[in-house]
Amino acid sequence: QVQLVESGGGLVQAGGSLRLSCAASGNFFSINTMGWYRQAPGKQRELVAADSSVGATNYADSVKGRFTISRDHAGNTVYLQMNSLKPEDTAVYYCNAVVRPSWDKISNYWGQGTQVTVSS
Repeated sequence: QVQLVESGGGLVQAGGSLRLSCAASGNFFSINTMGWYRQAPGKQRELVAADSSVGATNYADSVKGRFTISRDHAGNTVYLQMNSLKPEDTAVYYCNAVVRPSWDKISNYWGQGTQVTVSS
């Protein structure tokens, strides 16, 4: 079983910054892609940013130039540095990981979500 524990959400004024963290723990063979999704009230969950195990990154157009995704050296923790935050960034942010629990299997895991609220 794999657990994803998120931290770093909160309330910030527009133009401010927050850094989200997500640490994976448990028994697994390897972690492939780790990323962040968000879901605002009344909207579908959307990809914010993702980082593959080979370092390729992908961002939603709405956050390019403002958000930066990164992983620690071991590849088991993913960060999302969010700068120049806007009220429209307000949402619950979910960590996602594509994990190989064994060499021949692949599973998708989600964190519990962390609230980010940006006031105008």
